[in-house]
Amino acid sequence: MVIAETADVEVVGEAGTGAEAVRLAAELRPDVVVMDIRMPGMDGIEATRLVTADGGPTRVVVLTTFDEDEHVYAALHAGASGFLVKDMALDDILGAVRVVAAGDALIAPGVTRRLIGAFVGGRPSRSGTGGPGPGARGVTAAAAAVAAVAAERRLAAITGREREILTLVGRGLSNTEIAAELVLSIATVKTYMTRLLAKLDARDRVQLVILAYEAGLVSVSG
Repeated sequence: MVIAETADVEVVGEAGTGAEAVRLAAELRPDVVVMDIRMPGMDGIEATRLVTADGGPTRVVVLTTFDEDEHVYAALHAGASGFLVKDMALDDILGAVRVVAAGDALIAPGVTRRLIGAFVGGRPSRSGTGGPGPGARGVTAAAAAVAAVAAERRLAAITGREREILTLVGRGLSNTEIAAELVLSIATVKTYMTRLLAKLDARDRVQLVILAYEAGLVSVSG
């Protein structure tokens, strides 16, 4: 209702299930899909993966009650370009839709740290303890080590300055904040971002954040 009443945004469809969301996205080709995580049948993560699989222009913003959803970090690899928490201010939700529609990814530093914390530390347990279950720690550590080696190999293709910018992206800084931090123009930062996306074969800013954490450029604690 809020989005529909906004002058510069048009609601072209509404789905009640993940499967319906995939069907409507293919049919209507919207700029942005606001995707819930928990839906009947196909969940929002699988729906996000299918919506973004063809590399088309449609981008997905995941809507979640993050504190309750143990699987939300999986949306990072499913191709989501942004994350909204259901208790966010309405203006922030609308702003996020606009940011993603413009081709950027929404990376709120606080949410990013928590998402990556789950990604790096392993899937939270269903018991709510927030860590891997018995016997899982060794598997998690091995998987993280393999991911780190793979990420570092990918980073071999970038320059020192690009690596510096990737580190700031991993910390959740916007292009404007990166420009101020490094005393560069915003246009220059945008050029570096374009190069990073191309060299690292990353779809968007979210994937750059994952890579920065996998490579150890940024720690979960910030």
